[in-house]
Amino acid sequence: MALDDRYNPKENEQKWQTVWHDQQSFKADDHPTKPKYYVLEMFPYPSGRIHMGHARNYTIGDVIARFKKAEGFHVLHPMGWDAFGLPAENAAIQNKRPPAEWTHENIAIMKQQLQAMGLSYDWSREICSCDANYYAHEQKIFLDFYTHNFVYRKESFVNWDPVEHTVLANEQVIDGKGWRSGAPIEKRKLQQWYLKITDFAEDLLKGLDTLTQWPEKVITMQRNWIGKSYGATVEFVIEGRSDALKIFTTRPETLFGASFCALSPNHPLAEELSKTNQALADFIIDCNRAGTSLEAIEKMEKRGLDTGLKVVHPFDPTWTLPLYVANFVLMEYGTGAVFACPAHDARDFEFAKKYNLPIKAILHPKDADETFAVQDQAYEGDGILFHSDFMNGISNADALPLAIQKLEDLKKGVATLTYRLRDWGVSRQRYWGCPIPIIHCGVCGVVPVPEKDLPVLLPTDVTFDKPGNPLAHHPTWKNVSCPTCGQAAQRETDTLDTFFESSWYFARFCSPQAPTPFVKEVADTWLPVDQYIGGIEHAVLHLLYARFFTRALKACGYLNIEEPFQRLLSQGMVCHMTYRAHNGDWLLPEEVGFDDAGKPYRLSDHSPVRPGRSEKMSKSKKNVVDSQIFIDAFGADTARLFMISDSPPERDFEWTDAGAQGAWKYLNRLWRYGVSILDDLKTKAPMPTTLNDTELSLRKTVHQTLKTATKDLRVFHLNRYVARLRELSNILFDLNLESVQKPVLKEAFESLLQLLNPVAPHITEELWQRLGHSVMLTETAWPVFDEALAHEDSFTLAVQVNGKLRATLEITEDHPQSEIEALALDDPRVKAQLDGKQVKKMILVPKKVLNIVVSG
Repeated sequence: MALDDRYNPKENEQKWQTVWHDQQSFKADDHPTKPKYYVLEMFPYPSGRIHMGHARNYTIGDVIARFKKAEGFHVLHPMGWDAFGLPAENAAIQNKRPPAEWTHENIAIMKQQLQAMGLSYDWSREICSCDANYYAHEQKIFLDFYTHNFVYRKESFVNWDPVEHTVLANEQVIDGKGWRSGAPIEKRKLQQWYLKITDFAEDLLKGLDTLTQWPEKVITMQRNWIGKSYGATVEFVIEGRSDALKIFTTRPETLFGASFCALSPNHPLAEELSKTNQALADFIIDCNRAGTSLEAIEKMEKRGLDTGLKVVHPFDPTWTLPLYVANFVLMEYGTGAVFACPAHDARDFEFAKKYNLPIKAILHPKDADETFAVQDQAYEGDGILFHSDFMNGISNADALPLAIQKLEDLKKGVATLTYRLRDWGVSRQRYWGCPIPIIHCGVCGVVPVPEKDLPVLLPTDVTFDKPGNPLAHHPTWKNVSCPTCGQAAQRETDTLDTFFESSWYFARFCSPQAPTPFVKEVADTWLPVDQYIGGIEHAVLHLLYARFFTRALKACGYLNIEEPFQRLLSQGMVCHMTYRAHNGDWLLPEEVGFDDAGKPYRLSDHSPVRPGRSEKMSKSKKNVVDSQIFIDAFGADTARLFMISDSPPERDFEWTDAGAQGAWKYLNRLWRYGVSILDDLKTKAPMPTTLNDTELSLRKTVHQTLKTATKDLRVFHLNRYVARLRELSNILFDLNLESVQKPVLKEAFESLLQLLNPVAPHITEELWQRLGHSVMLTETAWPVFDEALAHEDSFTLAVQVNGKLRATLEITEDHPQSEIEALALDDPRVKAQLDGKQVKKMILVPKKVLNIVVSG
């Protein structure tokens, strides 16, 4: 092989990236003439550099986009930047640089890295959420939401991050701490802007039933977050007062097990009582040092303070319960008050034990009787009621409507439907965000900024020498005349939560240069997104907000759809070993070497290194592989191939040097093989009509691979797709070239290049050109298999019952699993083993065995 035929990934990849750019190979038209396909990966935050954890997400999307283009679809595959946010502001404080400068510098670096990966993005549609051309339209959307009463302002308790000096949504509080700062979250009462996501709660819940191509775990997480609950709002008369305490409960059938009632520290009654009760006032202050999230509440020690008041049981006017203020009761959920049934609720049980309150069992398991009592923990299961008057002897499920009916008959309560979902607080006390287009006038009150005055631009001359929001400290920016009366007024100094930007960016990509948020006609063409790709960590945070936005935009006349993403793939994390120096510092993988015994050491001083677990790539733990460093050494195709071939896309993926080297060696072998047979493949002779056994076997393998690999791509079995191509490659590499005619070899190798192109586009494009093709592989249609050749001969499948061989079946690969199971169950030998037994499950190992697990 000549020296200039050695594979040079850097030269080759730069060549084809330039060609694709110059020929606008991936530019999407606003009015496609072919069927459309919109592929979108969640756009990144410009944090500085792309590591392989990010790159896997984009590679998966690119494989799908290239495949769909080859299949004949007109593909929209855009990229942009989720560029507002606190990290840029924090970096500005630390480095004394403007956030915009830091952000755009990072964008330039990351864009260069993405382009080096050969991703098929239409860069003409690039958007950046911190650019005025984007957030001007976001402000218009905010004002339209305001006009349609989807936006309102109220004073409420919020999660306050004392380090970042901003409000966090409940979803941004992890284990009682800020999701970025890690600081313990406090409660504060502030005027905040809210979006009425609760107006769409039922519609968002019902919409989940239509998302049949979303992962079930994501559907479950959203369903639980929306949290539809049916129960009753119960009135407890407060002794000595004319008002009643209203409590929502999903378990009114357990009222006869009530032991006490409790108020949230922020309940209006608690605040009223604290004015004359210093102990209660101090207790409330202490409670407000904790966060407001359910996770924080569940993990904290349950504490309370007796108000001295008594409330009357709704079913028995002679029965009173003590009224506490308790730290585990949230004002944001229900009515901010609860009745407690300690025997059947773990949280109430913990509180009752601490304060020596009664714990009375009123529900026993079906296999127990009325002597049942709880001991060391609450019984939270279903069962039969006792000690419960008119509900004795019936199940808790059957008792629920009876309890509600009784409350309504006594005029002590009403049936109530409620949701766990709360309105979305979008106010953030920071500079680097989209300004909220509102003016506060002492005469006119809240006044929307007139549309002609949009955008409200961020000032560029802010300083970060004081804690808190620089916009509030700016000497001039916030001062403005009221557009209604002309009097002196002030701008809103809060900015929008960054999830506001990411809740509609998918629609802006449809017409990113439009003078409106997007052109409805073009949005109707492209939306919904056909394939959306992103991490499971956004199952609630981002996806629920985007679904709400789409519905609100439809109500405002912007869109005709309700669900933004038709199909969702939640890719797994990329993991890597972690390493620590003797002083505890985290080390980058490139800072670590290994001795002959495989023990790690620090390259700089040869000191011992302590290896840790393999974990998700994280800049904080430095277990990241910089995509650019790897690509410079081995090429983008190597990285892409390894990340696709190792595991299914929805599972976590372990980055190892050995695995990456394996992908590199394969591509080099492919290159050497292709170059060595170039002359043989330039034949223009037709496929011969007479084939020997080797040729027929090769053609059958090629067309079976075309069929199965295409099927794998369509259902995103990407690692299986690559495995099939490797099998075909091995057959070609080991083939005796003298045993096959040139047209047969040409068909096989060209089919391999076409199949491999979505995952390794550069090397395949170069080999394709060297074969003499004038049309790029990127513009070439996906190969079509011959059904007669693709038909696979039957194979023998073993059928086991509880692990023992009972029958065999002659099966072809075309048989779906449901048909295989039906054939097995219909086999007389299997039927004899199933007589009188129940099939619990069936486990199919493809092409090997079907195991039927039965009871008895």
